[in-house]
Amino acid sequence: MKRWIIAFLLLFPFLATAQNFQDRWTGHFSYVSVKDISQGDNKIFVGAENAVFTYDLSTQQIKTLSTVNGLSGEFITTVHYSEAFKLLVIGYENGLIEIVKDGEENILKVVDILEKQTIPPDRKRINNFNEYNNNLYISTKYGISVYNLSALEFGDTYFIGDGGSQIDIVQTTVQEPYIFAASASNGMRRAMVADDNLIDYQNWTTIMGGGFRAMEKLGNELYASNRSNAILRFTPQGNTTVVQTFSSQVQKFRLADDLLTITTKNSIQAFSEGFVQQSSVTNVQGFQIDLLSGYSFGNNFYLGTAEDGLLIVPFGNTLPTQILPNGPIRNSSFAMDATPGQLWVSFGEVDGDYNPYPLSRYGVSHLKDTLWNNINYEDLSAAVGGEPTDLVNVTINPENQDEVFISSFEKGLLKIIEDTPTILYNETNSGLEKAIIGSIDAGIRIYGSQFDGQGNLWLVQSKLDEGLIKLTPGGQFQKIDISNIINPVSELALTKLVISREGSIFFGSYSNGLIGYNPRTDSFNKLGKGAGAGNLPSDAVRALAFDAQNRLWIGTLRGLRVLYSPGSFFDQGQTPESQSIIILENGVAQELLYEQSITDIEVDGSNNKWVATATAGVFYLSPNGQETLLRFTKDNSPLPTNNVQDIAIDPFTGVVYFATTQGLVAYKGSATAPSDNLENVHAFPNPVRPGFYGNVTIDGLTARANVKITDINGSLVFEETSEGGSVLWDTTAFGKYKVRSGVYLVLVTTDDNLETKVSKIMIIR
Repeated sequence: MKRWIIAFLLLFPFLATAQNFQDRWTGHFSYVSVKDISQGDNKIFVGAENAVFTYDLSTQQIKTLSTVNGLSGEFITTVHYSEAFKLLVIGYENGLIEIVKDGEENILKVVDILEKQTIPPDRKRINNFNEYNNNLYISTKYGISVYNLSALEFGDTYFIGDGGSQIDIVQTTVQEPYIFAASASNGMRRAMVADDNLIDYQNWTTIMGGGFRAMEKLGNELYASNRSNAILRFTPQGNTTVVQTFSSQVQKFRLADDLLTITTKNSIQAFSEGFVQQSSVTNVQGFQIDLLSGYSFGNNFYLGTAEDGLLIVPFGNTLPTQILPNGPIRNSSFAMDATPGQLWVSFGEVDGDYNPYPLSRYGVSHLKDTLWNNINYEDLSAAVGGEPTDLVNVTINPENQDEVFISSFEKGLLKIIEDTPTILYNETNSGLEKAIIGSIDAGIRIYGSQFDGQGNLWLVQSKLDEGLIKLTPGGQFQKIDISNIINPVSELALTKLVISREGSIFFGSYSNGLIGYNPRTDSFNKLGKGAGAGNLPSDAVRALAFDAQNRLWIGTLRGLRVLYSPGSFFDQGQTPESQSIIILENGVAQELLYEQSITDIEVDGSNNKWVATATAGVFYLSPNGQETLLRFTKDNSPLPTNNVQDIAIDPFTGVVYFATTQGLVAYKGSATAPSDNLENVHAFPNPVRPGFYGNVTIDGLTARANVKITDINGSLVFEETSEGGSVLWDTTAFGKYKVRSGVYLVLVTTDDNLETKVSKIMIIR
């Protein structure tokens, strides 16, 4: 691995190299929104919302770069590929710059602008890169910085506003002997590019006032778009004329093959020297144009769309080729559910107070095996004849995995069968009814749901007395009055719902803590905040999960609690008490996850707990919570942000999915659900080839199965008892040394010694 040692001269010396996580992580990012495009070496480089993909024009191969490869996961604003130095440079909203070198695994993080204290955070945005004479002129919201691509180090920074103030520079271009800088609101300025003292603002001259959106040279003339979307031509003689005005907003100017590409929100056109239009596209077959960026070269337009990825349209044609990596419909995922081999994701948005307004109108995404199928909002609406807004919860029928129910926190309950939206249950076609509070229509606010052992789907609806609902397998809605335990009208939201081993229903709320219902006795009880009322750290309960020991784990806005005896929850005359988990940290007793805002809790096949938080990433806890087995944050993992909204676990593979506000990533966990027998025991990868440094997973185990691995001569090299349905082997002999090449026997015996299984693993060093 190549190492670069670099001194940054401008701000302060610092360089970080990103870690690659491809061995255990998979990125499931959305690439539909194309922020910027660059090209070089017969490749197209596409900056999506917070990930990048490349398209090889020769092989038509698509490659993606995301947090799994070491990118930051922050919001991308611009990209530039340098053919001279074989470098892809990525600029971000927060001022970060990342550099990817061809053939190198490491990604260099240039944090000088990001961490510069004298630049306000809202002025660090990277607007554009312009390469000239081995230097990259970086247009930012504070001015211009110069970065030497040969030495990989900063040079000067130019604050060129009046009096040396910081102004928003949208783009620069060099047309010798001048360098021009277009600002968003402080005019067009120029200076002599060879001047060694461009750091002095007095060496910059304002040649035109007003604000600009973009600028680029073409031949010996300069073109710019003002804020009114008029295209201005500047001649060397100093004359300025308006050559065209667009009716929609100008998005980008780009220059390649002696063609100026002007991209507006709904069109793209290419101009040769003298502003002669060579081709344009105002519509394409099968797509509605909504552009963020564009490029043209080689007689093709490259359209960067807001929702459809990259479209390639030949000059003089309207038939596009769509280039879009496999991924979900959006990055800001909110809720998920997983069963073996598949994952459903919704993208509804409610704020921290469960306010659904403004209503979100987003589709849903379905991952099956390795392929995503996206159902956009228009198709959802057309199929069910309604508006399934704010889709906030997903529940797959465990007895029929082709049947999925998705809660709308405004319009009812959406049912999807075999990827086809089938019905939107609402006040017109079911027992559901709108919540009318005075003169306000609060709609049908469905949230948490879960199936019981009889195939009934239990769900909660906010703002109604009959807020607990059972949907029978026959399609009947049965409603239960909860007004004797809480005031549903004043309650902002009923949240997560889970069902105990005995069939009792538990659901969270925003201001009334935890509510429980016993269908056998038709009785309620609840836990509230503080000692004597239930000992919750907050009345806002969002996360609930029963573990393998039937203990109820409760996640609130301000911490974690466990209800160890949910069976006694409904005992008459008693207020049950939840318990905090006390751990020792550096010899000091502390409450586990104290004051953390917990968004989800999931239990894996080993009875370990995955806990998602709104600000601190993900915690992986032992069955009793006393040990933190793993901690994933934005800094040490591919999580693009520490705001994790939901977790889902594939019980067969042990893959753990994390839905964040900036993208979906998956971790190859080892804890799978135990099997009923040993028929499906298998090891992967198998064979283990040279260059593999991870663990071999032995999967398909029963609970507490004994696993022994021996060499072909019968010498024992590994032994472990499974907690869930899998164990990991690091291919060493009891951790001492890596085993040699050869065939190794896996001997599995069930806990009761009634069943055995023998498998083989091939090791190739």
